[in-house]
Amino acid sequence: MSEEYDYDLVVVGGGPAGSSAAFSAAKAGIKVALIEKEESIAETVRTSGVTWIQDIKEFGIPRECYNPIKNFSFCSPNNKVSISDAIPRAAVLDVRKTYRWLARQAEEHGADIFLKSTITDAIKNSDSDIVGVSGTNQGGKVIFHAKTVIDASGFPSTVSKAMGYVTQWTRFGAGAEYEAKVENVQEDRWWLMVGQQYSPAGYAWIFPLNSSTVRIGVGIGKPESDADPAQKLKEIIEKMEGPIKDLGEITPIEFHYGLIPNDGLSRKTVFNNLILVGDAAGQANPLVLEGIRYAIKFGRVAGDTAANAIKSGKTTERELRPYEESWKREIGSKINSAGKVQDRWIRLTDEGWDKELEIIGELKPDEFLDFIKADFGLSNVLKLATRHPKLAVRQLFNIVKGR
Repeated sequence: MSEEYDYDLVVVGGGPAGSSAAFSAAKAGIKVALIEKEESIAETVRTSGVTWIQDIKEFGIPRECYNPIKNFSFCSPNNKVSISDAIPRAAVLDVRKTYRWLARQAEEHGADIFLKSTITDAIKNSDSDIVGVSGTNQGGKVIFHAKTVIDASGFPSTVSKAMGYVTQWTRFGAGAEYEAKVENVQEDRWWLMVGQQYSPAGYAWIFPLNSSTVRIGVGIGKPESDADPAQKLKEIIEKMEGPIKDLGEITPIEFHYGLIPNDGLSRKTVFNNLILVGDAAGQANPLVLEGIRYAIKFGRVAGDTAANAIKSGKTTERELRPYEESWKREIGSKINSAGKVQDRWIRLTDEGWDKELEIIGELKPDEFLDFIKADFGLSNVLKLATRHPKLAVRQLFNIVKGR
């Protein structure tokens, strides 16, 4: 026997995109179900949690959910540079606390949260449009009927695949990290490590979570490299490569592993009765493969758009299209430009990285943050080219200007 539910909106996935969509839709007064397959929100952590203070404040995320960062250090095989800011403008999130706070926000505004519910199939009407989802929970089969569905299932894109709208991502990042207790922590500084000894087609990192805990990880681009990030992580910790040696004794607490899409704007993200958001939509910054801020921001836009459409009685692609137009207008060109810079980075040799760090070291803190966040507005690019007469800097940003 199966359980059946009827909702205005069903959101599949309890990550930052799904919880944010459920929050804004429930706040708008419609009946919302948020479905999560794990036993609790953020039971498994799949991201290092880097984001930006400006976005944190915009979203209202509590101070206890993040560690502020104002110093940024980079090392390549034969070079090292640091950029220091007067105030913190980046942050490392306590991912579990942050995601659970987002889910509570949705629940407090009326969304019903279903845990331990694994969605496997889409329910279609006679026109082959989605009208619900089905799967299993502890009691057996479960069915959710809905006027609109939001696919916030992350990298797997469960609902969109079940509808036959998408296939697996062909280009993506694979990341492995340990959250660990260490002897020595620079609480307001993160490290990025580049070059073959750290990661082929990617980078390694040290991100401090508090005064005694860091996240040490390796990210590798696929299909550019077939290396295993977990094995590479084990190697650089055992060899105490680069700044890892300064951490002292390392005691792992838990292991994280995640995948993030890097296919750019390759997907359509609205269909009749269906919206894709977050990793399911490919909303990620290619430079450092971070997307939590996009997931929260455009999750809220998706929830608002769905609620407005449901209230109007029309939930076709046409009514949902403002969501796609909004997010692509705001970050589409930035993702494309960042992808071009990333293409350059992936081809760099160790010697090339040594030189690249010299370029990065020329930047002022605000310029660096604009760059690493992929905030490639034309005014920012022209400002950089004007301030920095070095040919190398001009060459780097000409990639962006030429988009």
